[in-house]
Formats: sequence, structure tokens, C-alpha cells
Amino acid sequence: MTEQRGNWTSNAGFILAATGSAIGLGNLWKFPFITWENNGGAFVLVYLVCIAAVGLPIMMAELLIGRKTQKSAVGALREAVGPGWGIVGGWGVLCGFILLSYYTVIAGWSLFYFSKTIGWTVGGFPADMQTGDLFGTQVSNAGLQLTLSLGFSIATVAVVYFGVQKGIERIAKLFLPILFAILVLLLVSALGMSGSGEALGFIFRPSFSELEPGGVLEALGHSFFTLSLGMGAMITYGSYIDRSQSIVKASAVIVVLDTLIALVATVIMFSVIFSVPGMEEQVGGSTVGMLFISLPQLFYTEVPFGTLLGPLFYVLVALAALTSTISLLEVVAAYVIDEHGIERHKATILCGSAIFVFTIFAALSFSDVPLLATMELFEGKIGWFSTADHFVSNWMLPTGGLAITIAAGWFMTREATAAELADETAPGWFNYGFWRFFIRFVSPLAVGAIIIAVLFFGVDFS
Repeated sequence: MTEQRGNWTSNAGFILAATGSAIGLGNLWKFPFITWENNGGAFVLVYLVCIAAVGLPIMMAELLIGRKTQKSAVGALREAVGPGWGIVGGWGVLCGFILLSYYTVIAGWSLFYFSKTIGWTVGGFPADMQTGDLFGTQVSNAGLQLTLSLGFSIATVAVVYFGVQKGIERIAKLFLPILFAILVLLLVSALGMSGSGEALGFIFRPSFSELEPGGVLEALGHSFFTLSLGMGAMITYGSYIDRSQSIVKASAVIVVLDTLIALVATVIMFSVIFSVPGMEEQVGGSTVGMLFISLPQLFYTEVPFGTLLGPLFYVLVALAALTSTISLLEVVAAYVIDEHGIERHKATILCGSAIFVFTIFAALSFSDVPLLATMELFEGKIGWFSTADHFVSNWMLPTGGLAITIAAGWFMTREATAAELADETAPGWFNYGFWRFFIRFVSPLAVGAIIIAVLFFGVDFS
């Protein structure tokens, strides 16, 4: 079983894999949109505080549970906290299963837009192209949706099939540097645009008079969701950490990289938007509109070297999505391997196939919708896609995260958690007492506020 599970061969390999899990469409898609909706500046500052006060302590908690037990989510919580806590781990596995079933559909869109942008780069951007109509046409094409989703699912299964070292870690070491390089290239181009100064001011100049109370709650919610917390992913990845690798250092690096990439992506998008007269009024209403409707056309009509950067941008989106889908499938596969003793190759194919059954429902959620030329697609609940997204974002992730904070802060002993965090690998700046205070009081109250907002005030984080 130990041979089946494997371990990260290096701290760098683990950090890249875990960062890849955290980096996903939330960084390139959702964060820029909610920053725009909440008027930048003050929202970004509040978000950074929430990342440090809520996201980082929970990240450490999940990783320490995984490393302590060397087991996947169900077995880890059962052993580290108590017999009944395996249910919480099972909740996380189910969350990963459901989330992956529709996340793959969105990831498939990046493949479609990569192929389109390659065609536009070679053959020129059509003068009469309406990217809103293009998006509506492709999402309502059932055959195309299934093909794109299947392609992404196969790629995900192929990586997890080869295990922790030869699959997940190897791909992370290859893809994450490519992802970083593309992001830097896009950033350099964006900073050369006329609207970059206005974009930077919008993002980093705080004006608290423009921040609504709902914006604070949204910053809190995204600081938790963006790090792949509450679904067992970090517990599972933590179970492959060697005792010589520092949980504290790794957590800090993962959180910093995830946050930095979200901010860089936001600078890139806003520099483009502010460089085009009148574009500010056209952006809004949906995260889809910013990523799959506005940007494709702007790359070929307004952005310097856009014919090169357009395809690279959607390669970036695809790589970010793939590193996230890999971690989601690993959560489910690791559970089957550990709890049912099924060999990794069989477990991976079994889990990937079962999840794809539900991916079919998600892909077909759009097939009975007429051609959609605007960003109104996600305003209503459409089939399995929207139902699953709503359930995962508003209920599964927050309740799972709350349970983790309570488990690590109140049910695990001080000695057990200190042995994993305050060991010889801990950096000098780390203060265990601060972490314990935040995981016992600050993080549970913060995640509890998310649940209360959903339950009593109808706030929707999906």
C-alpha cells in the first residue's frame, strides 16, 4: 500500500503540485471578476488579510492532518481526530467527486478557445465575429461539449494513473514553470498598454467608501475557496509529505504563489479592459463574460502582440485547470486505494469513469438552451451544472472547512498539532501559539460567517 501511495520526491515537487491544486479557474476567472464587482482597492486589501488570517491557518491544518497519518481524507481524519470524523473525510471526497464532474466542462472550454485563437492567429480574426454568439454556439452544442469534457477527463485520468511521483509531481514540475512563464509574458505585455496605470490604481489603491459589507464577505469566502480547502485535497496531498519537509514553509509558499497569480491575472485583464475606450461599461454580469466573451476579441483587436498572446492565454487557462482537476481526482482515487485496497491503476480508471457519468449531465445542461449571445448564461440554474456548483460552493466546501478547523483546533491535542508544525523544520518566523489561536477562534468564526450568510441571508458564492 505504501508503494501504491508514494511520496513527493522533493519539497519543490510538493509545493508545485499543491500550488497547482490551488491555482485554477478561480484565480484566472473568478477573482478578477469579483474584484471588478467590488471596486478593487479596498476589496483586494481585505482579501489579502483574509488569506493570511483564514486561508493560511486552515491550509496548515489540512496538511498536518495528512502528514501525521499518511492517509487520504477519510482515514486521516478518522485516525487523527476520532472514529466518527471519517464522515467529514467522506464529505470531502464526495465534494471532490461532484466538483470535478462539472469543473471538467469549464476546463474543456479552454481547449475550444485555444483552437479558435490558433485559427485566428493563422487566418486572421473575422471582421464580423461576435464572440458572445460564438460562446453561446459552443456551449449549446452537446456533441462538442462532450468531446471537450472527455478530452480533459482523459488527460486528468492519465496523470493520476501514473501515481504521485511519475504522474502528479512530474506534470507539476513541467507545467507550473510553463504556467509562470506565460503569466510573466502576458504581464509584461499588459503593463505596456495605455490602461495599465489605471488598472494598477483600481486594483491596489484602497477606497473603503466604495466597499460594501457584502464585498467583505465575498473576500472572506474567496480566500477560503481559492486554496482548495474543505474538500480533502490538501489532506490527501499532505499525506505524501516526508517528515523532512516543512508544512509551515510549504503552506506559506503555496498561499503566496496562489495569491500572486490571482493578482497578476487581474492586472493583465484590467490593463486590457482599461486600454479600450468604453470597455468598462461592457464588462460585468458574469465571470464567463470576462474570460470567454470579452477577452478573445480584445486580444485580436486591441492588445499588442495579441495574435501571439491570445493562444498563450488559453494555454495558461488549460494548464491551471488541469493541475486542479488532477488534485480533485486524486482525492477520490486515494480514498478508493486506501479504504478499499484497490490498485491505483484500476482505482483511477474506475473513479474517472464514474465521475464522467455525471460530467455528461453537466455538459448536456446547456444543450436545451437557445443560442446565448450575452453573459446571462449563469444567471439561472441550468441542470446538473448549476445545481452542483451551487451545492458545492455554498454548502459542501464551507461545512467541510468548518469541520477541519474544529477538528484541528479543538479535538486534536496541542501536542499532536505542535509535533507537525513546531518541529525542527519550522521557520524562525512561525509562532505556534498564533496559529493555534487563529485555528481555534478566527478561522471557525470566519467560515461560520460564510455558512450563516448562505443560510439566513441568501448569499450565493457559486
